Amino acid sequence: MDHRVENRAESVRLSAGGLSLHALERNPYGEPEVLFLHGWLDHCHSFDWLCDELPAGWRQIALDFRGMGQSAHLTDGGLYHFTDYVADVEWALSSLGVEQVHLVGHSLGGSVALAYAAARPEQVVSVTTIESLGSSGGSADRAAERLRGFVADLHKLRRKRTYPSLDAAVARVRENNTGLSERAAFHLTRFGTRTSSSGGVEFTFDPAHRWRFGFSYDEEQLLAILGAIRARVQVIRAEQGFTFDDAQMKARLARLGAPKPITVPGGHHVHMDSPKEVAALVRAFVERS
Repeated sequence: MDHRVENRAESVRLSAGGLSLHALERNPYGEPEVLFLHGWLDHCHSFDWLCDELPAGWRQIALDFRGMGQSAHLTDGGLYHFTDYVADVEWALSSLGVEQVHLVGHSLGGSVALAYAAARPEQVVSVTTIESLGSSGGSADRAAERLRGFVADLHKLRRKRTYPSLDAAVARVRENNTGLSERAAFHLTRFGTRTSSSGGVEFTFDPAHRWRFGFSYDEEQLLAILGAIRARVQVIRAEQGFTFDDAQMKARLARLGAPKPITVPGGHHVHMDSPKEVAALVRAFVERS
């Protein structure tokens, strides 16, 4: 049977302590249970093509982080922090009754997946990161600089830009992401925009996501977090993406048990550039875990 025919997604609404989160779910009674976490300013549909290539028997859940995709924004004055995304994962799994989970995260989502695996070692079976190996604010002596940037950003307007057409919004996405294919840019924009009240289209993400975090783990703290992970970890990188070969990245890999990054053709959104290849790696890794 061609699993791509029946591997259909349904929108579901979840509550994160009263904040409405959105996710796409496939086969709610299936096993194993896999949660997909998207990158910064992206959304759950970035995994559509990857999920199409995975077994229909799996329960697949692709989450929209708060303030992105179709999940609710925080009210005026609300701020976003890295640990909020970790909280979204906890709320989502709790709401859906998932006890044992495999995490697949791209970019920001990969960093969140690693952090959650450290926080819930008894619940996370495996982690596949795509173009991600955790994020930190650098050395401790950058903390004051980060705080200054955070305070400065508080004065930025929380205003959405309107584009005259979907094509114009796609062009903007490709301008900001030069390595993104035209097909991927259209898909991300199609599901990442909505009709504006003034005509045209606007992106669904909350503009406040562009503001800098006031706090971020320094490198020593991040290494401690990575060292607390008990799940098996697979690292996928893009041929035209991150290299993971400098001293800092080697130290992070060592804390994870020295997994060797697997290179797949494509750019930073390699799961959209090469969904079949990435799906094959995810499937094999989950089935071994």
